[in-house]
Amino acid sequence: MSNSLSHHDALFKKFLGNIAVARDFLDIHLPASLRERCDLSTLAMESSTFIKDNLRSFYSDMLYSVQTTREPGYIYTVIEHQSRPEKMMPYRMLRYCLEAMQQHLDQGHKQLPVVIPLLFYHGRTSPYPYTTCWLDCFADPELAESVYSQAFPLIDITAMPDDEIMTHRRVAVLELIQKHIRTRDMLELSNDIAQLLNQWSLPHEQFRSMLFYLAQCGNTSDAEQFLQNIARQTTDYKEDVMTIAEQLRQKGILIGKQIGAKDNSIKIARELIASGIERSVIIRSTKLTEEELDSLMALQ
Repeated sequence: MSNSLSHHDALFKKFLGNIAVARDFLDIHLPASLRERCDLSTLAMESSTFIKDNLRSFYSDMLYSVQTTREPGYIYTVIEHQSRPEKMMPYRMLRYCLEAMQQHLDQGHKQLPVVIPLLFYHGRTSPYPYTTCWLDCFADPELAESVYSQAFPLIDITAMPDDEIMTHRRVAVLELIQKHIRTRDMLELSNDIAQLLNQWSLPHEQFRSMLFYLAQCGNTSDAEQFLQNIARQTTDYKEDVMTIAEQLRQKGILIGKQIGAKDNSIKIARELIASGIERSVIIRSTKLTEEELDSLMALQ
């Protein structure tokens, strides 16, 4: 930033650093529909230095918080001072808003606050030549609006029927395994897994990764039978199965070695859930995690 720009910025911050001046500024310049939601008597200045994970800082010019007039909560406003126009300014302002939201959460709040961006401009070019709508920063604003103005797509395999998953071509085996990894005996799924492997062949590296994943995270009542089913029913993976089984034996983590206990815990948990036993009692009795119990309860 040149000395001239620094002088402009310094004077702006000197004035807006005074709460009385900032209150007048917002009272005058906030759109009426937003102004009526803000109790400006509660206006307070907040830190506008945002520290990223890589310890680099970036700054907005001014950040204020204000309590709302209708319900308990906070609204923030971030004011950026510019002496020259910037085409991507809406994106920069959005980043400031997101960082202010994160700062609010870091203070222990449980919901996001609304952060109102305001751009103060006094450059040589007049009027300000660029859009202030961040969607206009995209090559396809209409597509961007359709993506970012609604709930994002959710692929919830926990609620997806297995029959539907089986139609998902090359991703089906991943979805089937990860749907049931905490709650089902993988031996029960071995036929379906083999069918998918024959229909949609995996690269050998992916197949090996899948078996190691099952060994470390899955449950099965009969590890040897599971591996035999896969080797017998598939045409391309017999050598991989034998090699990986031996590697797992050497490491002492053959599928099912310590998983029988987990499988028994799951069976007990299912019975307790069906009997209406309290959640805390089930967890204490079976040693299942919160996440594992959630998955089981969703399937009951």
